[in-house]
Amino acid sequence: MFGLAKKFSKEAILAALCKVIVPEFEKDIISLDFVKNIEVKNGKLTVDLVLPTFALKSEREIAITVKKTVIENSDFDAASVELNCYADVKPATVKSIYKENIADVKNVILVASGKGGVGKSTVASNLAVALSRLGCRVGLLDADVYGPSMPTMFGVPKDIEVQGFSVEKSNETFMMPIEKHGIKLMSIGFLVDTASAMIWRGPMIASASMQMFFNVAWGDLDYLVVDLPPGTGDIQLTISQKVAIAGSVIVSTPQDIALADVVRAKAMFDKVGIPILGIVENMSYFICDGCEKRHEIFTHGGAKKAALDLSLPFLAEIPLELQVRTGADEGKPVSLTLDESKSGLAFKELAHEVATRLVKASQKSPVHIPVKPSEPKPVTSTKKGLPVL
Repeated sequence: MFGLAKKFSKEAILAALCKVIVPEFEKDIISLDFVKNIEVKNGKLTVDLVLPTFALKSEREIAITVKKTVIENSDFDAASVELNCYADVKPATVKSIYKENIADVKNVILVASGKGGVGKSTVASNLAVALSRLGCRVGLLDADVYGPSMPTMFGVPKDIEVQGFSVEKSNETFMMPIEKHGIKLMSIGFLVDTASAMIWRGPMIASASMQMFFNVAWGDLDYLVVDLPPGTGDIQLTISQKVAIAGSVIVSTPQDIALADVVRAKAMFDKVGIPILGIVENMSYFICDGCEKRHEIFTHGGAKKAALDLSLPFLAEIPLELQVRTGADEGKPVSLTLDESKSGLAFKELAHEVATRLVKASQKSPVHIPVKPSEPKPVTSTKKGLPVL
């Protein structure tokens, strides 16, 4: 004797799911069009949930609530409900890098500072890793031609050889990024001897930086994080003129004097029309290993005050921890273990903030035509060095 078939009402489930609110957007998942499919498949009630990014802070909460709601509004138990969670990241502006069969980079994020020494590269590398650990497809471009630090921060050997290939139709040459810790990496440090002085004129710097954007087979990326050189020079200007930027993150330190540097960075982005996602206060405080007491070595709140004065979002406070320094020196960014340190948690929060702000920006941008490029063709070896400048 066969048991009774389990029943469900798609309409009843959808009506119940209208009460599931996404806190980041203060809307329900049905009006946000997150729920794409509800059907019985192979004896299970299958629900497809498509998020605008895996880096939403509420992702786990949404998934748990959706499954619970489906169970409560059907005859299916927990073992018979299958929830598939996907992400469809949209560009926050016009797609920056799209080349058929080579690359489809949806959002380029600039990490900048008004001056050097504030930990900009540390923030850029850990933001990229945090986004990747949350499930996003991420690339990291080290655009600091004079002082590339990503080879060290990711533990890439000095004798690494960048692979490349040519496309017959266009005669263009493309480099393959180095992959480490789930991140696609490109740096001038992979291409030249960084022990020698980099004596390049402006046009050479501009050409090299553009090749690292457009002559790299980045593949299909949700986010390309760019570590800019400090200040407001040739590279920043060239990038702003030739690359569609989704948003920028300004890094500063807590001192009051940081206000002047943030103002300088903001003025640059305002002039070139690049949206500012917000400000990060790096080395915000130090917590002693022995006493667990919080020490504000460089005072506290300078960057936060700057954000308030300039009407900019304040994204995160990154503490000063030994693990951050040792991780960078050993090629293992602290964000590889997001929940095991205060700085790891801070970078995780930063990733949530940046991704959410880009989703909100994408919702205001023009209609996007979905494009699904194929994978890059097999590569062949090429000499270590940039293509002809």
